Amino acid sequence: MGDVTHILRAVQEGNTEATNELIQAVYQELRFLAVQMLSQEKPGQTLQATALVHEAYLRLVKSGNHRWDGRGHFFAAAAKAMRRLLIEDARRKNRSPQYLSITTGIVPPVQGRSIDLIALDEALTKLDEIDPIVAKLIELHYFGGFTLKEAAEVLEISPRTADRYWAFGRAWLHGEITKNDTACNE
Repeated sequence: MGDVTHILRAVQEGNTEATNELIQAVYQELRFLAVQMLSQEKPGQTLQATALVHEAYLRLVKSGNHRWDGRGHFFAAAAKAMRRLLIEDARRKNRSPQYLSITTGIVPPVQGRSIDLIALDEALTKLDEIDPIVAKLIELHYFGGFTLKEAAEVLEISPRTADRYWAFGRAWLHGEITKNDTACNE
């Protein structure tokens, strides 16, 4: 963990060699995260975990915004980049929405179905406007694979607060997605 934080500091200081060291240090964790994300999608997904990791990493490094406050912050940024890539991929293919298997318990299935990834993204974006910390917690836990305790550390909140925010966020997202799903079917 300390090695990644040390390498991140070197990247922030403009050390170009550190960028190569960073990918070597975090690649396996990023790939595991990508595999988790893609395993929750509808069968037939053409985006591969390796491509998702590479594209997300390139976006992070090329963005020029190398102000990561350690390992947790870096992985949170990586999770956000992967989320954006999955949403872009679903929209670009202009196909029926991608559905996530809600095995992690974020939002119970709506009327026995999985949740539409684009609907989840839109609801999460709305939640971010209402309560950015709750939205970030959900993003870290669901898209980033962080435990609630790890997400609490990144957000600098107590584990009890993280539990409360998680419960609120799940309920809010379920209500928002259900409301939008009902409106679309009327």
